[in-house]
Amino acid sequence: MEGLFFCDMSSEPLNPQDLPEVCRDITMEYSKYAHKLGVTLFELLSEGLGLKPDHLIGLDCAKGHLIAGHYYPPYPEPQLTIGGGKHTDVAFLSMLLQDNVNALQLLYQNQWIDVLPMPGAIVVNIGDYLQLISNNKYKSGIHRVLAKKEGPRVSVGCFFRHVPLENSAGRLYEPIKELTSEENPPIYVGTTVTDYMQGHYIKGLINGVCGLEYLKL
Repeated sequence: MEGLFFCDMSSEPLNPQDLPEVCRDITMEYSKYAHKLGVTLFELLSEGLGLKPDHLIGLDCAKGHLIAGHYYPPYPEPQLTIGGGKHTDVAFLSMLLQDNVNALQLLYQNQWIDVLPMPGAIVVNIGDYLQLISNNKYKSGIHRVLAKKEGPRVSVGCFFRHVPLENSAGRLYEPIKELTSEENPPIYVGTTVTDYMQGHYIKGLINGVCGLEYLKL
C-alpha cells in the first residue's frame, strides 16, 4: 500500500509538535537546508534570465515550500498498476531526493528518459509557475513515476510555492515585464497560486495536458 507524508512547512507559525515524532527532527532539519538550497537556485535562475539575483526571491518564489514523502511498495505485476501518471509540478521549483530504485522518468523530445538515481544527488524540476512568469524561458518538466517490482521506493519532494491564507486573494503571477516586449509579447494571462492549483492545473491533469495551456493568450 502506498503511503504519503505531506506537510506545509510555510504554515505560520509551524508547530513541530504537529509532525509525527518518528520524523519530526529530521523533517525540520531537512526543510531548513532545502530552503537554503532553493534560495540559491532561485538566485542562479534569476541571473539566467538576465535579472538581478534577488528578482525571483522578491516575487515570493521561495516564500513557502511543502515537503512530501512518498512510499511506493513493490508491485508484483507492475503492468497492472497505473503508477504516478505523467504530470508537471504545480510549483515554482521542485527538488526530489530519491533512493536507489529507478522509477522516475522525464519526457524529452517525445521519449521517456530514465532519471537514474545518484547517491547524494537531488533532482531539480522547473514548475508551472516559473514557466509562466519566465514567459517560457524556463520550461516545466513533464515526468512520471513507474510502478516497479523492485522496492519499496522512498522519495522526498520539496515544492516551492506559497499558498496564501484562507480568504486571502494572493499574489497575481504573470510574465515578468522585463522579459516581454513587442517582439516577445506575454504568452499567458496572470493567475494566483490558488486559482491555478485548484482550477487550471486540475483541468490539465484530467485532460492530459499542462494546466498552463488554459492560460495562453
